[in-house]
Amino acid sequence: MIRKARISDVVEMKQIINTYSKEELMLARSLSEMYENIRDYYIYEIEGKVVGCCALHVVWEDLAEILALAVKPECARKGVGTKLVSACLEDAEDLGMKDVFALTYVPDFFETMGFNIVDKNSLPRKIWSGCIRCPKFPDCNEIAVVKSVNT
Repeated sequence: MIRKARISDVVEMKQIINTYSKEELMLARSLSEMYENIRDYYIYEIEGKVVGCCALHVVWEDLAEILALAVKPECARKGVGTKLVSACLEDAEDLGMKDVFALTYVPDFFETMGFNIVDKNSLPRKIWSGCIRCPKFPDCNEIAVVKSVNT
């Protein structure tokens, strides 16, 4: 079941994200950042246990970012990530966003959901505010993907 995240979900969400951040497959998220942005997050739960999370963060009047998509390894490739991203896309559409982007190491997943690979430099400078705090900046090798949701 997908639902909006609650404060009580944050520690479990961070543990799932850490599974991948330790392998440098995604960026780590601090507890403070997750608590501050809890309204951005969706979780997927099975039998009351959080098995995945994803966030939609509004960047500007017509642009939002999908971030922190992580699914427990034992639940991967079972549609959990697809359902989480779909929930974020529906939210973006309801909010009136024009475009949704993600920075990812797995562009193929996003391409199956209708995203297109773009040059990171084509994204507005506003997105770089998050990048500046990243330990990989400026040598990031994530791939930018974008999808129009309200055209």
